[in-house]
Amino acid sequence: MASRLDQLVSSPAAGLDEPFAMLHACHERMQRTLALLGRLEAHVAEHGADEQARQAARDVARYFDNAAPQHHLDEERHVLPALRAGGDPALAVLAARLENDHRAMESAWAAARAVLQQIADGTLARLDPEQEQSLQSFTQLYAGHIAAEEGTAFPTAEARLDADAVRAMSADMRARRGAS
Repeated sequence: MASRLDQLVSSPAAGLDEPFAMLHACHERMQRTLALLGRLEAHVAEHGADEQARQAARDVARYFDNAAPQHHLDEERHVLPALRAGGDPALAVLAARLENDHRAMESAWAAARAVLQQIADGTLARLDPEQEQSLQSFTQLYAGHIAAEEGTAFPTAEARLDADAVRAMSADMRARRGAS
């Protein structure tokens, strides 16, 4: 493991002026953070909840407590409505699935976060099989979700939104993040 487990969590450069580039960058960061979570599991199995593990657990929790909910809201406010607006039943089904994924991710995050909190607090020396499963289930939810968004949802929504809608999306993303 690297000297700091969270080295993989640095953000790709993307600004709110290009909201779809920002959504893609968020996915890259999610994937890095999920990779960190996987490395954290392996580290705890070998070294316990040492300071590196505690810091990594805090970093993963911070990302999924703060940035991930904003990202999901971006999608629900802008991407999913664009998928539903075209009248294509397959895209409407995809939008419903992605929205349901968000609810499942929220539920899985609650279980995963409880484990990470114990690591961060130093009260958990080793993961039991149930705790390992909660972390792995959380990670697995994102794999298919991100693939569907990157492969179909984002390109379709971006093609359907005109310049005014993209500007409104950007303004909304800025406002909710307190960016100027």
